[in-house]
Amino acid sequence: MSLKCIIVDDEPNAVNLLELHIRQTTDWQLLAKCYDALEALNFLKNNKADLVFLDINMPRLDGMELAALLPPETKIVFTTAYTEYAAASYNFQTIDYLLKPITLKRFLAARQKIETTFMHSRAQEVTVPESSPGYYFIKTGKTLQQVKLSELLYFEGEKEYVRVVTVREAILVYKRLKDIAEQLSPPFIRVHNSYIVNTTQIDKIQDNHLFIAGKRIPLSEKFRPAFMELIRQRFL
Repeated sequence: MSLKCIIVDDEPNAVNLLELHIRQTTDWQLLAKCYDALEALNFLKNNKADLVFLDINMPRLDGMELAALLPPETKIVFTTAYTEYAAASYNFQTIDYLLKPITLKRFLAARQKIETTFMHSRAQEVTVPESSPGYYFIKTGKTLQQVKLSELLYFEGEKEYVRVVTVREAILVYKRLKDIAEQLSPPFIRVHNSYIVNTTQIDKIQDNHLFIAGKRIPLSEKFRPAFMELIRQRFL
């Protein structure tokens, strides 16, 4: 995947290690290595980066302050030696939070999250024609039952079956959740190995769970970045 990124960190050794991971394991273009936040701001005035690897504790302007000044489309991976900023970091366009020293194994896990997030984000740029039908037919036994998309709440995988939960009923179908996920597009999104949800039906998001019609649904770390990117489009 083609991504443009920069590193912002006042520790040369940390910059060098992260640069090594990027160059050895990705096809990304590393545009710049900035050793303080103001240098990064000046660079980004004339250059567009998809992704910023951002340290938190830096002189003059820290990483959190810089994050608040970045363009809304710029994604962030925080890199720090401190754990206490993790929760606050997700107030921004954050994909991951890496603790120093960043091991190759941890970087590869982050790379997977990053590329998944960008693949999903770029897929959103493809618009669905207005003539697309607002319903699906669900096969149960010998019956084809029509279900309106607006009435779908969530899909729950149960081994070789999927429970399709609507505002009216729950229907059990013989199909893999993976196959259903390939047929759906936003506002439907996978949030867990066992769940696809209709984001328009979410009542609230709390900690690592979603609540839909009284159902508590887990939000896994694997699917969180793409989910939060979709949700951020609806922030007020």
